[in-house]
Amino acid sequence: MQRYILALLMTMVVLSPMAIDIYLASVVQMAAELQASNSQIQSTISLFFLAMGLGQVVVGPLADRYGRKPVAIFGLALYLFSSFAASMVGDIWLMQLVRLLQGFAACAISVIIFSIVRDTYSYERSSKVYSYLNGVLSVIPALAPIFGSALAESFGWRSTFVFMGSYALLVLCLVARFLPETLKASANTSTARLYNWQQSRPVLSSRYFIFYALCCMTALAGILSYVSYAPIWLMQHLGVSATTFSLLFGLNAFASIVCSFVAPLLITRFGNRKMVVAALCLMLLAAVLLIVFQLIAIDDTLLQALVFMLPVMFLSMGLSLILGPATSMALAGFAERAGTASALLGFIQMVGASVVIVSIQQSDLVAPVAGAVVLLSLAIPLLLMMLLPRFSDWNAEVPG
Repeated sequence: MQRYILALLMTMVVLSPMAIDIYLASVVQMAAELQASNSQIQSTISLFFLAMGLGQVVVGPLADRYGRKPVAIFGLALYLFSSFAASMVGDIWLMQLVRLLQGFAACAISVIIFSIVRDTYSYERSSKVYSYLNGVLSVIPALAPIFGSALAESFGWRSTFVFMGSYALLVLCLVARFLPETLKASANTSTARLYNWQQSRPVLSSRYFIFYALCCMTALAGILSYVSYAPIWLMQHLGVSATTFSLLFGLNAFASIVCSFVAPLLITRFGNRKMVVAALCLMLLAAVLLIVFQLIAIDDTLLQALVFMLPVMFLSMGLSLILGPATSMALAGFAERAGTASALLGFIQMVGASVVIVSIQQSDLVAPVAGAVVLLSLAIPLLLMMLLPRFSDWNAEVPG
């Protein structure tokens, strides 16, 4: 039964990254047709994540009250609608609106995935399951830009959103037919208030939860800075083609894929906490390399693109290593309110990352420097806290 559920979760988990990666290679084409500026096009990514984060506090209690399956069906239906709507808009403001809707839909799907894992698997097993899901997630950045580039070249950028809606329809049918309800009857407190501070208070008062939620936020902020800046930097600033951009994006994702499937073995051998330390170190290495390579004068366009992607590869490896352990550790101890805890984790992770990226986009920093600033400002404090004994109760291997 657990393998059966895992297979369904794998079909669902690709929807969120697909909504970002499949149209990255055509953002320049989108900007021209919608008469949008670079910052407006970049905002279609940050707004998506912002909606994903804000929606967490709405969806989490709904998942704990009404069950995982109804919320999953709602999220998939909204994703389907917003995807087809995005394929028909003729204005950047309407595109931003439907991206907000799509982000909220992806939020519902994401919360359900994390909640079902927490319902179904033990603490020891859940971190490995999260890593397997992250491995599937890592495949999308490798394949989606290439596939999206081919779609856009053949049928225009709108076809990428038509594909998203069509895939969501397929997953909706599978979930409606095969996904069991995993919420335990005892956990469904139908007589309690739906949105109750008392449900969230034990989660938010946990230093352990807050620390590992911030670790997840740091990783997402780093990747979001890359995803939002890379298309403009590589295709518009450096002048590489959409096909070359897609291949470079896929090359980076390949390292993340390998790392994601190796991560469960490393977790078993070294434990969750050491994996988080290693991931933060990889992120700092990426930041340092971004700055160093930016200071080196390089004339060849392709080489400039490669030295931008190399540090990002370390960043992606860090993301692959940190998400499974940090997510599992943040949610440990909240089995009775898994939906609420998952929602608060997503809220901190996505809203925090979106605010960081929107703020950095207001500056005139070029892409490599902007990414380095994000990583250095967030990863250094967390790593120091993990190395200082006085903060041991924030980040021990097992919550106290």
